[in-house]
Amino acid sequence: MMAFTKQPVGKSRNFIRSADYFDLTLQLVNERLKKMHPGPFNVSDVLTAKQKAVLSQLSGCAYQHLPKECDSSPYRTITGECNNRKNPILGASNTGFKRLLKPDYEDGATLPRGWTKDRPINGFTLPLARKVSNEIVKFPTESLVLDEDRSLMFMQWGQWIDHDTSLTPDVPSRTTFFEGVDCEKSCVQAHPCFPLMIPLNDSRYVNGSECIPMFRHAPMCSSVSPVREQINVVTAYTDGSQVYGSDIKLATALRNNTNQLGLLTVNEQFTDNGFPFLPFSGDPEDICTKINQSVALQCFLSGDVRGSEQPGLTAFHTLFMREHNRIATELHKLNPKWNGEKLYQEARKIIGSIIQKIMHKDWLPLLLGSEMSKVLPNYQSYNEDEDPAVSNAFTIAFRMGHTLIQPFIYRLAEGYIPYEPEPAVPIHQTFFASWIVAKEGGVDPIFRGMIANKAKVIGQNQIMVEELRDRLFKLVIPIGLDLAAINIQRGREHGLAGYNAWRRFCNLSAPQNVDELAIVMKNREFAEKLMELYGTPENIDLWVGGVSEPSVPGGRIGELLSCIIGDQFRRSRDGDRFHYENPSVFSLEQKTSIENVTMAHILCANTNIKQVPENVFLGNSYPKDFLNCTDMPKMDLKPWKAKNTDNVKE
Repeated sequence: MMAFTKQPVGKSRNFIRSADYFDLTLQLVNERLKKMHPGPFNVSDVLTAKQKAVLSQLSGCAYQHLPKECDSSPYRTITGECNNRKNPILGASNTGFKRLLKPDYEDGATLPRGWTKDRPINGFTLPLARKVSNEIVKFPTESLVLDEDRSLMFMQWGQWIDHDTSLTPDVPSRTTFFEGVDCEKSCVQAHPCFPLMIPLNDSRYVNGSECIPMFRHAPMCSSVSPVREQINVVTAYTDGSQVYGSDIKLATALRNNTNQLGLLTVNEQFTDNGFPFLPFSGDPEDICTKINQSVALQCFLSGDVRGSEQPGLTAFHTLFMREHNRIATELHKLNPKWNGEKLYQEARKIIGSIIQKIMHKDWLPLLLGSEMSKVLPNYQSYNEDEDPAVSNAFTIAFRMGHTLIQPFIYRLAEGYIPYEPEPAVPIHQTFFASWIVAKEGGVDPIFRGMIANKAKVIGQNQIMVEELRDRLFKLVIPIGLDLAAINIQRGREHGLAGYNAWRRFCNLSAPQNVDELAIVMKNREFAEKLMELYGTPENIDLWVGGVSEPSVPGGRIGELLSCIIGDQFRRSRDGDRFHYENPSVFSLEQKTSIENVTMAHILCANTNIKQVPENVFLGNSYPKDFLNCTDMPKMDLKPWKAKNTDNVKE
């Protein structure tokens, strides 16, 4: 299951294999040299430049990201290359994450933080990630408190954007190189296995051998630095890559190549009350088919491999596929001489810009609240010296969205009444259940459920629901995964520094004792629990410390996460030559048209939903806060009508 959710496609596989070959070769050399040199050494420093060059060539690393000549196309590349003309691979797929702070690996190069049992860090050993999950994250479901001012659409948009900007695949190896141990069947900790060990007082602890399996993330190729950096196989830009793909082969497969209308391909077996579904994957052995063999429906094919992970996400993928096709069709009517490539690229450009507008103008203010103007000031201009790459810290910080999730997928029928016979389904029963969308009412009930139900409140006394903390992917993995523990372990695996280091990076106070931590957390009892586990605020894991901070006024996260998340979206916006607010990208009339689009417009235009609230991200009550879709105008595409002299066949 985890391998499927982290499965790279196309060219990404070659990048990852090459990096794995190079990494394992260094490990092999290191093991040989240990016999001759028992003292500590860095294998990369031992090898000569010529030897490293040979290894780089033999592994294939030397042939990645060769110098690229960029053309003068007015459109983004699928891979994100050539967005920055000065450095064509900035923000491109299959490049490394950006480090905001020096990595804190145990050996300074590759071993995860806390890899060696009982080895102290800042005078204390790190607690097991599962123990932190049990003692800090766990809470009784019956005490769940909902956010009256944010809907489940607010939560779902966060995952939608996360999948637009980052995907870190696992290493391709499923067994240890030297011992041949299967990481899924053993609790041995040896590369690439980094299992989550079960504490003694955990109900899962039996015979002392139980663990939750976890693989290390794939590194990027680097013959220059011995320090491990994880690879991002999707573009760092907010560009709709989860709709179109970050790999050329996938992008081509997603297009309808039977005509010259610029459309995305759709499902040929099922329709959704007059609207199309996404096409199926074409793999009869994929995870969706295996989960329910009696139904045997494949996963949907989308621009991101995680598109069928759960119904809310599938609904978003379906919606934006439909919106692309709707826009391309309207552009064809306005400009009948445009060919399929022109229609596709113009519609894709508009879709990416709509996603940018909704994120920056409608969603981020609700997340960042009073910190917005400080961490993400208004757009000024494109800056070719800005690095848009996703920061490694962001990949952990943005997992704050897991704390907004309710334990159920809700479905509502027309009139926002319960969808029978099953209006609420436990989340753990919906992962990769494509039949829930294709055979049980389509996306409309799912969208209504997200619009009319509230998100969960982020709070120190209710960080993550048990559906995710104890039953993640339970349909396939009987032990059930712990998403909170995985988030913690993943930060350590990436070599991310502790809580105080990130507070200092953001120019925030770094608490040194329980009294100071209690002030930051505004809760002494909670601060004491953290100190009992970690011993010092220096060691608190980034994700734990981040989601534990009280939310800033008007926002839904604390100061630390606001800083890291705001930094990311500022850089990926200012370093994006195609950002929709850049005056060279759209005419004033086109930009104004994009500014007027909201999620409500898109829902009304591409579903059979007849009533929506004006702002679907807020906690709305039906029918008080809802408008008729007939009163919700569609996007004005007239500004894209070419002048007669320009409207020639292209």
